[in-house]
Amino acid sequence: MAQELKSINLVAPAFKGINTEDSPLAQDPSFAEVADNAVIDKRGRIAARKGHSVITTNKTALGSGTIRAIKEFDRSVGSNVILSVGNNKIFTGTTTLTDATPGGYTITADNWKIVNFNDKAYLFQASQAPLVYDGSSVVRLDSVAGAAGVVQGNEVLSAFGRLWVTGVSSNPSVVYWSDLLIGHDYSGGTSGSIDISKVWPDGYDEIVALAAHNGLLIIFGKHSIITYSGAEAPATMALADTVAGVGCVDRDTVQYTGTDVLFLAHTGLKSFGRTVQEKSLPISSLSGNITKDIIGALQAENTFFRSVYSPEEGFYLLTFVGQNITYCFDVRGTLENGSYRVTRWLSTGFSSYTREENGDLLIGTINGISQYTGYEDNGATYRFKYYSPSLTFGDSSRIKILKKLKPTLVGANNAAVFIKWAYDFKGTYATAEFTVGDQITGYYSDSEYTTVEFTGGALTNQRSLNTTGYGTSVVVGLEADIKGSQLSLQEINVMALIGKLL
Repeated sequence: MAQELKSINLVAPAFKGINTEDSPLAQDPSFAEVADNAVIDKRGRIAARKGHSVITTNKTALGSGTIRAIKEFDRSVGSNVILSVGNNKIFTGTTTLTDATPGGYTITADNWKIVNFNDKAYLFQASQAPLVYDGSSVVRLDSVAGAAGVVQGNEVLSAFGRLWVTGVSSNPSVVYWSDLLIGHDYSGGTSGSIDISKVWPDGYDEIVALAAHNGLLIIFGKHSIITYSGAEAPATMALADTVAGVGCVDRDTVQYTGTDVLFLAHTGLKSFGRTVQEKSLPISSLSGNITKDIIGALQAENTFFRSVYSPEEGFYLLTFVGQNITYCFDVRGTLENGSYRVTRWLSTGFSSYTREENGDLLIGTINGISQYTGYEDNGATYRFKYYSPSLTFGDSSRIKILKKLKPTLVGANNAAVFIKWAYDFKGTYATAEFTVGDQITGYYSDSEYTTVEFTGGALTNQRSLNTTGYGTSVVVGLEADIKGSQLSLQEINVMALIGKLL
């Protein structure tokens, strides 16, 4: 009796991103078991992330250090300036990192929070005298004429016409605010402070981060959230809401998306708006498909967290700097379970981020400051990986004899591509390799059709590869070395003979 030939057409594979929570045998094939150095592109395809190009040509002042924070100083007059920190120093500039650390000032850590306020940039970190940059020099904030009551906090927020400071080691539940439009005065005018130690819904907590959204001052504790209304006049602001059981892991995971505030809690990535709405219900997570991965990364992380939101790229990046892992959340929409689609970037060396006013994404690395652009990592290749969930062709009890894999790639010019397959969770993959040739994109009126095939500007490459082996389930994968050209995976057609019962 002839064996039955079946096919699974994985159209837009990994459209739903990584899922490491559900059983591999029960997963929707639109998920991925692995999606490394990848993004979900605008057409819903898994694609290689962009690379980075180092802008810095003179990093002498950085030495062997790493850029741990970057911020664009928005000036009302003149060109904007990039501030960065690393190697226990403060720098200005991008191509040349110029040491702007105040003379005689000793820095012991690089975990600065930098904000713009009233035509100046302010730098705060725990147990360190805060600094201010006015476009010409960086000085201690308490040395500015008229400075009063300056506090050494770990978190600073620019909102409602004031600076809000918290994270003072001796008063972990106190928020201080400056006088109106005066970032160096914390004891005069309409400056003040509030102790929220009696307001925490679950007893004792400590403030981790601050945010402002929809007219509310948001105070994130480790395990709770408190909001105040009327912060435009802080002396009379009122408690608006409290949320118990959900807090923020680190101040540098908080990002504004324009319509919401994202932050990392101990159980995953959360939305402030959704958290407030669902506080009486089991609170869902935007990282619900990788919850265990996030919890494991949190348990292992002991240095820095860094994040950035890019509306141009449509993602929120969350980096566990100590582990050199970045999770890329596609924020253009959520899945049926309320989670963002997510991919993973490994071993990038990215240690800080800022989005410039013009939309460019700058990245801190050991080499200085880079721009997120192109498809090379500072001239080097990087490996794009996709692996499917286990495919059973609707019957996990029958033998499958894989016959052909037919991938369709968009782009991938000059890329070395590796097609892989394995059976029954064995983890030993067979491999077929091919190289996408140096293709030339043909446009109407640019080249005659006899010389160059007309395309729409995106090169499509289709291959048919013979395969071997058998098993009850099969995992298929694709890896490619990215160097100079984008790559998107349009589909993979998987063809197998269905054999007897095992």
